[in-house]
Amino acid sequence: MFDSLLFNLMIIGLIGVVSQWIAWRFRMPAIVVMSLAGLAIGPMFGLVNPKEVFGDLFKPFIAMAVAIILFEGSLNLDFREIRGIGRPITRIVTLGAFIAWILGSLGAHYVAGLSWAVAFVIGGLFIVTGPTVILPLLRQAKLKPRTAAILKWEGIVVDPFGALLAVFAFEFIQFLTGQVNVTTLLLFLAASTFAVVLGWALGKSIGIMLERGHIPEYLKSPIVLVAVIACFAISDEVMHETGLLAVTAMGMVMANMHISSINDMRHFKENISILLISTIFVMLTASLSVDTLKQIMDIQIILFVLLMLFVVRPLSIWVSTIGTDLTNKEKALVGWIAPRGIVALTVSSYFASSLLEAGYEDAKILTSLTFALVFATVCAHGFSIGWLAQKLGLAVDDKPGVLLVGSSNFSVRLAKTLDDLNIPVLIADASWQKLHAARTAGVPTYFGEVLSEQTEYHLDMNPYEHLIAATDDDAYNALVCNTFIPEIGRNNLYQLNNYVDGQQKSNDFGHTIGGRSLFTKNTTWLDLNTKVNNHYVFRKTELTEQYTYKQYLSERDDSAILLFILKSTGKLEFYTKKNEVKGETGDVVVSLSPPSKEINKIKEKIAEQRNGK
Repeated sequence: MFDSLLFNLMIIGLIGVVSQWIAWRFRMPAIVVMSLAGLAIGPMFGLVNPKEVFGDLFKPFIAMAVAIILFEGSLNLDFREIRGIGRPITRIVTLGAFIAWILGSLGAHYVAGLSWAVAFVIGGLFIVTGPTVILPLLRQAKLKPRTAAILKWEGIVVDPFGALLAVFAFEFIQFLTGQVNVTTLLLFLAASTFAVVLGWALGKSIGIMLERGHIPEYLKSPIVLVAVIACFAISDEVMHETGLLAVTAMGMVMANMHISSINDMRHFKENISILLISTIFVMLTASLSVDTLKQIMDIQIILFVLLMLFVVRPLSIWVSTIGTDLTNKEKALVGWIAPRGIVALTVSSYFASSLLEAGYEDAKILTSLTFALVFATVCAHGFSIGWLAQKLGLAVDDKPGVLLVGSSNFSVRLAKTLDDLNIPVLIADASWQKLHAARTAGVPTYFGEVLSEQTEYHLDMNPYEHLIAATDDDAYNALVCNTFIPEIGRNNLYQLNNYVDGQQKSNDFGHTIGGRSLFTKNTTWLDLNTKVNNHYVFRKTELTEQYTYKQYLSERDDSAILLFILKSTGKLEFYTKKNEVKGETGDVVVSLSPPSKEINKIKEKIAEQRNGK
């Protein structure tokens, strides 16, 4: 419909990002929204056909994007994360993948009606899940760390091996039919080994250069990005589909070198990956033809998809994890969640053309078969992962928790109040002595430095949507807030100040540094702790139709400090210097108020007891 390449690219990018926003806004699986959007602008209404628009650039662009996404995912594969679950992960990515290949191939032959050659090729490809589909689902579902780590590692590690397994099956079939000799098989194994060595060498050399300061800060991310593309392209030129293995090896090597600047690069790559995932899913679904969509309704394809969902995946996980310490609930969730994504779609189109050229006519249904499995798994697993995880007790509490950094009398009392309201809360401090009051009050604590690299492996951040830096050091508070911007988001980061407005600060921070300043402009850390020491109380007031927010504000004590509102929906809204929080019927307003009412109540009780006697 639109002839301009630039305009089409803009449309695809815009639809992809808007789909991500709609999914976030309405808590829907982003992949489902992106797939539906692509179908709408492609085969349904014919607005964009990316294959025609991009021409020869279509496949290289998709391949390069997949390589970057896979590298970004592998940057998170730090072996310290899998302490205690290494055995089940190893079993799943080896024995589990092999079982899934055999069962999937049998299903493709006996149910989908494919020849043995095509069945074993597509069976190998369908063991993949991949970061393009797994990581968005994990971000949405908020699983507990153990289960999330298993799914993440399986998705990223198996992704390149699935493509390689399909290539190996194709080469082996050609060997059996006499189309290639044993030398070709040996070349395949040599090319795979070369890919691993290349990825290791590039990852190691660039890591050393980063550690020794041979690359300036502003060039670190660009150089790593170019190196990833080079690693993928060189390996893929040697042997098709080995590039994915090379970039995965490169990412894992760099992740386990524990480079000090790896987090900055990880956030940069994550932003690029989100944009690429949004764009690619729209492009791939928009490129499908109407005939492909009609073919999906074939009864054999439907039965094969059901077999993969309800038999192959659960059985491969349960058998491969026999003798491990995975619980039945963990096996059930992992055995259900296996969405297929970009790698399956892109590689299947390559094998469809290759197999057709080799004389296998039944390969013409591979694109339809793959899309049916991708769309079915994305929808089924995307909409069910959160619900199932909650039912099995493998998801963190859905309530927005609060992480308090810095233990003091005020933060302990605030945490106790949040805990009484059934809000997940945790106080973190590097001083065991300062945490004594919190432990005495029965408040959950974390002993350690939150800025330490080890924190992400010992502290589960999933339950906490809000962070309050509550120490008596402005510079430290600002640093903590800045560090957690990628994980929590700037709008949910708060800090207590140690100087009132108008006073000289110890550091002249820019307005973009640090979190949002809590409470009124003259409220400081010292002021809050002084009030707590003077027996101020945390008062909870529920708003009703008879007792409105306006009436509450007019009647409250002038010295009381408004802290936060717990909305009737369960949402937390903190009072800050710049935002205006409004209470409604059913909300609970929490304030730090003088103890006069409580003292009067105590006196009345004492008087009643005396009169009773």
